[in-house]
Amino acid sequence: MSSTTNDRPASSQARSLSGLAPFLRPYRGRIALALLLLVLAALATLAFPLALRGLIDAGFGASNPGERLMALREHFLAMFAVGAALGVFSASRFYMVTWLGERVTADLRNAVYSHVLRQSPEFFETTQTGEVLSRITTDTTVVQTVVGSSLSMGLRNSVMGIGALVMLIVTNPYVMGQVLGILVLIVLPALYFGRRVRKLSRASQDRVADTSAIAAEVLNAVTVVQSYTQERAESERFAAASEAAFDTARKRTRVRSFLVAFIITAVFGAMLWGLYQGTQAVIAGTISAGHLGQTVVYVTLLVSSVAVLAEVWGDVLRAAGATERLVELMEARSPVADPPAPRPLTATTGGSRVEFDAIQFHYPSRPQTAALDGLSLAVQPGETVALVGPSGAGKTTVFQLLLRFYDPQSGSIRLNGVPTRELSLAELRASVGLVPQDSVIFSTTALENIRYGRPGASDDEVIAAARAAFADDFIRALPEGYASFLGERGVRLSGGQRQRISIARAMLKNPPLLLLDEATSALDAESERVVQAALEAAMQHRTTLVIAHRLATIQKADRIVVLDAGRIVDIGRHDELVARGGLYAKLAAMQFGLETEAPTAS
Repeated sequence: MSSTTNDRPASSQARSLSGLAPFLRPYRGRIALALLLLVLAALATLAFPLALRGLIDAGFGASNPGERLMALREHFLAMFAVGAALGVFSASRFYMVTWLGERVTADLRNAVYSHVLRQSPEFFETTQTGEVLSRITTDTTVVQTVVGSSLSMGLRNSVMGIGALVMLIVTNPYVMGQVLGILVLIVLPALYFGRRVRKLSRASQDRVADTSAIAAEVLNAVTVVQSYTQERAESERFAAASEAAFDTARKRTRVRSFLVAFIITAVFGAMLWGLYQGTQAVIAGTISAGHLGQTVVYVTLLVSSVAVLAEVWGDVLRAAGATERLVELMEARSPVADPPAPRPLTATTGGSRVEFDAIQFHYPSRPQTAALDGLSLAVQPGETVALVGPSGAGKTTVFQLLLRFYDPQSGSIRLNGVPTRELSLAELRASVGLVPQDSVIFSTTALENIRYGRPGASDDEVIAAARAAFADDFIRALPEGYASFLGERGVRLSGGQRQRISIARAMLKNPPLLLLDEATSALDAESERVVQAALEAAMQHRTTLVIAHRLATIQKADRIVVLDAGRIVDIGRHDELVARGGLYAKLAAMQFGLETEAPTAS
């Protein structure tokens, strides 16, 4: 996914904050109420100069001291009423707009996260996890600042500034005609610098995402970094990315600062010109002192509104860049999706029937190399089939295609006679249990980690699955038993213990099709024997596909499929394959000799 701005089409650049429209639409009523309160607050502010004019002209203009006192009292009360109204409307507007900002940001963050979770692995071949996290956190925070604060301030000051300008034009048309001519000359350079700020804002967010990507990658592999003593090198790499982010932010801030200074200075100069003309009119006797006081306040409101708008405009431009990055993420479409009219999965007894028919598949990142080349295989219900072969032979690819993480370029995969492309992803994956080679442990309790296989399972069912996977004893030995927190990625457990949690999770799911990807690879010899026995008992009631490098664990498989370079080169039982003297026999001869000398560590 490109992180540059200059190569983006103009139409995408012009889209600005329109990507937020679907998230604002459900709250139209609240937005309308917030706008009403905003307008009322602005009108209350605009009423203040009128009250001030009345105070000056009527209060100080009366000749009788008693009349003057009454007039002052009435006008001060009027000004207090204006201030009280302004306070109530401003507080209500603040609450409504802040609520909208928090709500829309939460909805946006949830939508982006849910969308990313549904992407196929192909998406993550080209997009770093750290970049996605940066967009979900940093970019949504920028959007929240605008929706929950800056946009409201901008609209309020727009209404206030336009109102002040209209009042100035009505009361001083000749002078304000000159001022408006000057303001038009200010707008054109402001638009030019505004575009530059927006481009730099997008680039700045991209550089921040780079630092997040580096941090996520390194922190997930911190033990490897430390074992190779690369802490300093990785710190320097992160520092270089941070420096690049700072440099881009500095450029953005410099241009934005110049934009703010230019707008405020130019508008202030134009308003001073108008004010100078007003004082000349008072001296000439064409307007009253109260009229001039009113003009001074309106000029002040207009100048302050423009100053705030200059600041807000910078925030809006920055949010536009962040929104573009979020919309870009939301527009990513997974090549693997549910069919328009999914077919139901036909039920079978004793496990699932799986058929691979002339499968041809290339990974998107390696289009020139075939991961599977014309693979055809039929697995009967209840059968246990092992896949063996050297690294890169295509064993894991078989699992990924069966789960529809990818779709083959040609050929078809059928589950119980139904092509997997015609099944809903939820129904397909609900019928398959996977025990990966690298066990995934979530940052929660042992009980909830196993229950992940079937969220509605009772505690007794979870414990029964743990017993079946020979995990019950070590879980009960933890400080809080099944309620023990296992730490991020299961750091409190050994590799063998993590694997048994993963196996228990799959057993709790109880699917008709079980995929074991080196399910016992992280176990010591004693644990392997008991877990292998548990797995063999579970295999009797379901179809099982096993990926195995350790051939001793699959000698009892109904069939062993030997893969090499994406093709099936041999099929048979252990004794048959050894007797034929092919690739499997070579692997067995090397491995059985090694296994007696080098036991696997837990």
